[in-house]
Amino acid sequence: MLEATPQPRAVAAAVALALATFAFVTTELLPVGLLTVMAADLGRSRSEVGFLVSGYAVVVILASIPLTRLTSHLPRRTVLAGTLAVFTAASVLTAAAPSYELLFAARLVTALAQALFWSVVIPAAAGLFAPVVRGRVVARLQLGTTMAPLLGVPVGTWLGQQVGWRIPFLVLAGVGLLIGSAVLGLMPSEAPDATSASRGAVPDRRRYVVIVLVTSLAAMAAFTFFTYVTPFLLDVTGVAAGALGAFLLLGGLSGAVTAAVLGPLLDRYPYGAVLLPVALLCVTLALLTAAGGVTVAVVVALLLFGTVMTALSSSVGTASLHVAPGATDLAGAGTSTAFNIGIAGGSALGGALVGGVGIEAVAPVALGLAVLALALLPLGLRPSPSAAVGPVGPVA
Repeated sequence: MLEATPQPRAVAAAVALALATFAFVTTELLPVGLLTVMAADLGRSRSEVGFLVSGYAVVVILASIPLTRLTSHLPRRTVLAGTLAVFTAASVLTAAAPSYELLFAARLVTALAQALFWSVVIPAAAGLFAPVVRGRVVARLQLGTTMAPLLGVPVGTWLGQQVGWRIPFLVLAGVGLLIGSAVLGLMPSEAPDATSASRGAVPDRRRYVVIVLVTSLAAMAAFTFFTYVTPFLLDVTGVAAGALGAFLLLGGLSGAVTAAVLGPLLDRYPYGAVLLPVALLCVTLALLTAAGGVTVAVVVALLLFGTVMTALSSSVGTASLHVAPGATDLAGAGTSTAFNIGIAGGSALGGALVGGVGIEAVAPVALGLAVLALALLPLGLRPSPSAAVGPVGPVA
């Protein structure tokens, strides 16, 4: 086990893993920014190009747990470097794909790599450091996911508009190759069960089940609204089309700040910290429901939303390390699956609302889901009687 004062090699490995999260999320979302360019080049409809994102999420949902079980005996260094090798090869295939069908196949391969990557990256990064700072490690890891839509997708979109949509994927392939080489050189080659982060500190099946349910409901609430944030800003708030980028930037900036300062709270309250983003999500959606037409209120809500998304993923990842009833990589696969189910379900629900009742309905319906998630959390506030006391004790 490493000391509380991290070694330079461990810090470098954690930075490489954060960059890997940045690369994966950028690749997942990049077709959204390049939708019109890709559709025109491939001779396909915009909805077909959009399916490159939704189909990707479905693969992550279906593959996370099976792939994690299949590779559970392998060193985490091997698994993480392997996922980045697949990411690199699939990104090259994406850039070179002569048809929509081959492009779709390449995206599915990338999604398989991401499904396994997200299942193991949090326990692998946490295992590099002493238990007392693992919340900070998880929060820093989320900087990559926060900066991907804030920096990676806009830069990739701009590059694709200038020189063609294939070039950004080639650049990402090169990034993946560099990061994979760094992970291979910096990560320890221990067996997956050799670190204290391979098992929950205070295993508690009931608390873990609550975390999974809350994660899915909260993600569904968030993405019922966020998938349609652009038409909401245009039609409900009355934001000018030219100002949309500035409004959407607010969430990314607040998310980055949250990732930088959240760690100590996660370390002190690894389970209880989940309450913060779920409660803030309720406040955010209530504000959008009551004052969606008021620009100042919407600005506040978007700032809160960025904090919610970063804090939710960080707190869920830390809580899973704490209460996982078995291996933490399988627990991570479970929460990753729950999060992606929430994303897919929320996007579908939001689409049904927009096409039926209207854009005004997304915020109040999302609020109802968030309140339900908040109501479930007290079921896990007290540890189960059979919960084991691990090396960091039963912290609330």
